[in-house]
Amino acid sequence: MTSPTPIQGLSELAGRYDVLLCDVWGVIHNGRESFSEACAALARFRAEVGPVILISNAPRPHGPIVDQLDALGVPRAAWTRIVTSGDATRVLLAERAPGRVWKIGPDRDAPLYEGLDLADSGPDDAAFISVTGPYDDENDEPGDYRDRFIACAARGLDLICANPDIVVQRGDKLIYCGGALAQLYESLGGRAVMAGKPYAPIYEMALAQAQAELGRPADPRRVLCVGDGLPTDVRGANARALDILFVANGIHGAETVGKDGLNLAVINDLLRQEGLQATWAIADMGW
Repeated sequence: MTSPTPIQGLSELAGRYDVLLCDVWGVIHNGRESFSEACAALARFRAEVGPVILISNAPRPHGPIVDQLDALGVPRAAWTRIVTSGDATRVLLAERAPGRVWKIGPDRDAPLYEGLDLADSGPDDAAFISVTGPYDDENDEPGDYRDRFIACAARGLDLICANPDIVVQRGDKLIYCGGALAQLYESLGGRAVMAGKPYAPIYEMALAQAQAELGRPADPRRVLCVGDGLPTDVRGANARALDILFVANGIHGAETVGKDGLNLAVINDLLRQEGLQATWAIADMGW
């Protein structure tokens, strides 16, 4: 396995790529505040090189994510278009409409279902399950859903997961996401279906957006993915043979970044354990 090449800033790569497919949470904000140097780097790439497509595992369509980024102080100059797991998941949901669905997730994720002919149901009479995350992501744990999941798996219900992330960093705290519930459901014998990272549908949408901005097909060799999640960002890029810049100081930061910067030995160990490769590595996104 080839070790990722460490870099100090995005400027070192600007001549190699035409498009960025950039993760959001953990790269340009932490759920509480935006990262000014990361935002400035993306804005400069967009102004001087090419489109920046934000590719997020947020379980809502991209419209509310624009509002969230505005509220966190992410400048609109830092991105060209946004594609979310919610956008890709709506296709899966529409295929099952009309129908009865047990919706798991906080009220803020309601836009995922707008305009779809899906009736709210409990676990006992639902045709399938849709998960955006725990009901209360500050306090719930996957085990809280075990008994209900056992019954649903026994009935053969599919679980559609609108956010494949296992955890995400909110401020200085890691919180469970939809992927953690999907992981539990599969361990109980159920079937989980996902369209966000690392799965193909969200990348197909993002590359279509990039192509629309370029006005020509995007050369995969000149597309750079950026992200901090090994099981989502890195795995998704690897599956599509796209280069990936691993941002170490995200959800894996406690292990991969020390007082002297990148800990390449630890990064390589984590990649090896997951059977993954990263092209480049950086501690924090910057120009």
